[in-house]
Amino acid sequence: MDVLFPRSCVHCGRAVEAGSFRHLCPFCAPLLHLVRSPHCTTCGHPFFGDMAEDRLCEHCETLHPVFGEGRTAILLQGAGRSLIHALKYHRALHVLEDIVTAMRQAPGYADYARGAVLVPVPLHPRKLRERTYNQALLLAECLAQATDGEAEVQQLLQRVADTHTQTHFDRETRRENLKNAFALAPGATLNPTYRYLLIDDVFTTGSTLNSCAAVLRRGGALSLDVATFGHG
Repeated sequence: MDVLFPRSCVHCGRAVEAGSFRHLCPFCAPLLHLVRSPHCTTCGHPFFGDMAEDRLCEHCETLHPVFGEGRTAILLQGAGRSLIHALKYHRALHVLEDIVTAMRQAPGYADYARGAVLVPVPLHPRKLRERTYNQALLLAECLAQATDGEAEVQQLLQRVADTHTQTHFDRETRRENLKNAFALAPGATLNPTYRYLLIDDVFTTGSTLNSCAAVLRRGGALSLDVATFGHG
């Protein structure tokens, strides 16, 4: 297949012939910013400079998260942004194998998800018909694979309000836009002894994750954290 359809880098377009990533060339793969400790305990964004411990970052001090902790695998810049955009906007499902590789290489990221029930942030049915897949569900399945099957994916949420895209809104506008946007999926039941891990593609302000977490809390989730693939 590689002979008939040579692989090209999703970031720079060069040919990809070797390396642990199949769709990032040897020049761009090292530019993938894998997040390591120390990092914000709520959103997962790394701290730079002299910092000995994980703590809350200044951007999350006004979030008032309904969930416990948060982690992210990469920063949404350079090659990492290209991976996410290829999946989200260009239907490049082939990059999922590289996303699994990044999840495994990000220090502590896969271990953080082991033993959890992974709950993807849902798309509204109209958006799902338009895109044909939910990238958060695909990322949850990638994370389950990165844990070697030691995590389970359950679609426990539904999006009941077809809200406008959140891309250009600030945190307060996003929060207002997402009021009552999510609900438990029909027939969904939560076990208070389980640890639930909300999964989304990108952590921006945390408003979407917080709205989903509130629904899960009301449904009986006592242990509830979040994980995104990217941050930015």
